[in-house]
Amino acid sequence: MHTVDTQLTRQRLQAALAELDRSVLTLTPETSEGDHHGTPGDADAGLDLADTDRANALVEVATEARRQVLDALDRLDAGVYGRCVVCGAALPADRLEARPEAARCMTCQSRTEAGSR
Repeated sequence: MHTVDTQLTRQRLQAALAELDRSVLTLTPETSEGDHHGTPGDADAGLDLADTDRANALVEVATEARRQVLDALDRLDAGVYGRCVVCGAALPADRLEARPEAARCMTCQSRTEAGSR
């Protein structure tokens, strides 16, 4: 089994968290009570709505990714980082390198994804 460089892993996760925070701030649609997007006769109303829906979807993805990074930091603090949260198997170093927020081994991840379809 490989050993995890917790300091480097923490730095990578915190950098990812900061980037996700910036993304959420940038992507969050600004709405005010004075906005009247979608008023009748507004040719761009449909476009504005589609852009808002797209931005909201991106914010949801970034927010979920942010939660996964926070969970990984919690596992790091608890001393269980690098182990599958389902079966306890050690996660391969290349998986953690590619996805430092990974919580499951590939087998358990595949089962989780298959169950959510």
